[in-house]
Amino acid sequence: MKSSGLARRVAAFGATTAMLAAMVAGLAAAPAQAATTAKAGTLSTAASATKAKPLAVSVATPKASVRGYEGSCPVTVKFSSQIKVKLKGKTTVAWRWLHGNGSKGKVQTKKVAGNGVKTINVSQAIKFTDNVKGWEAVEVLGPKHVKSKKVYFSVTCGDNNDGDGLHEADYDDVTARAWASPSTYVGPCTPGDKIDFTGVISVDSPRWVHYRWILNGDVVDGGKVKVWNSRKVGFGFSPRSSHRGWAVLETLGRGATESNRVGYKVWCKGDGGHHETKVSVSTPTTGTNHNTCAVGANATISSTGRGRVEYVWSVNGKAVATGDTYFGDAGSKSVSLSEQALSGEATKGGTVSISISGPNNRDSASQSYAACQKPEPKVTVSGLSVVGQRNEMCADKRGPGVDFKATLNSTGPTTVKYHWVVNGKQDGPQLERQVNGSLDVTWGIGGTHGASVTSGSIELVIDSPNGGSASAVYNATCPAPAAS
Repeated sequence: MKSSGLARRVAAFGATTAMLAAMVAGLAAAPAQAATTAKAGTLSTAASATKAKPLAVSVATPKASVRGYEGSCPVTVKFSSQIKVKLKGKTTVAWRWLHGNGSKGKVQTKKVAGNGVKTINVSQAIKFTDNVKGWEAVEVLGPKHVKSKKVYFSVTCGDNNDGDGLHEADYDDVTARAWASPSTYVGPCTPGDKIDFTGVISVDSPRWVHYRWILNGDVVDGGKVKVWNSRKVGFGFSPRSSHRGWAVLETLGRGATESNRVGYKVWCKGDGGHHETKVSVSTPTTGTNHNTCAVGANATISSTGRGRVEYVWSVNGKAVATGDTYFGDAGSKSVSLSEQALSGEATKGGTVSISISGPNNRDSASQSYAACQKPEPKVTVSGLSVVGQRNEMCADKRGPGVDFKATLNSTGPTTVKYHWVVNGKQDGPQLERQVNGSLDVTWGIGGTHGASVTSGSIELVIDSPNGGSASAVYNATCPAPAAS
């Protein structure tokens, strides 16, 4: 499978495929506070970032770079979607990815402003090492709760097909060899190709050959070429730090082979070259769980080179968690603070901080978190049934009238807005009731003209504070005329 230009260059800098996934996902996110509740659909921010009520929020069904992959593993599949917000003013949009195994991605946020429809492109990349069938979706947590449809995908790992899911032609006599130019680089480690790898693929008769380059264990380039006798393929990369490494040229499919392992050395020195490793940390993204009154956070640690980075999470100045992560080269890694229970003054809001210590420097960053808020009451509907039949309409050559009853249930005092739906169409206006506990509500319909039977379906739909519905079917028949 061919890598994109960005993936090639990042992987060539020594990043792992997992790191690529984090970086791709990060393209859609902006450092900001996102205080979210475990109950989907509520979002709060300590800074009250939402200054205008959006008119509408929608999210497109995600797209997968490969929906049915068959080939060599590991493989990275990219997923992308678009969130559209129609607003006047500005607001903060928060979202996360939902995975088919039941897990959820980290909350990401972005501020948008203006008038009209604003589009946010969101994406993620996932590395698969084994066979899998699953789905991905996007959940918008705020300013309104919306879920996208699911995109289904599958990954089948095997030796008899290539990275694009295309079956190779049958061939057994394929050889490959490779070399680096230069094999040892000494000089400034600045942007620009410094080491080039060249390989030669040889075949016994003309055919298409699928190939890929492996750099330090990661797939960084590949393609499909027509080879008559022999053909050169290659790629180049720009090192960012002093290190040793290797590359291999692989052919895929039946008769798959690999070249000799090509070693190389890099010594960064001179202008823009050898330098001390520096570390930094982004402003944390905080999330308040209003149901449990707890706060969690995540941040991104970046390093300019190799080294171990230790970090300490603090809530309102008190250390609550520690950890460390190792960088084999320059790159970025995401670290998280699991939810911490809040009590006393901390429930009214505060600050989450992260301090890091690298080989040569320290850094820290802080972000406020939202105060705990009492969860909004949850409303459900139950017991929808037929409770009466009005036969007086039968004398007017109509079917009988039918009466219904349902029960609204609330976990706390709230205003419930709802409407009735008869045979798929709204029947009557939106209604409003004050509910604290359970409350019975009723509805009635007239008989069908020119018929002796009134039948169909009835549904009670909750409009707010949260969605929900109950439905039933009915069949009422006029009584037979009395015998004369």
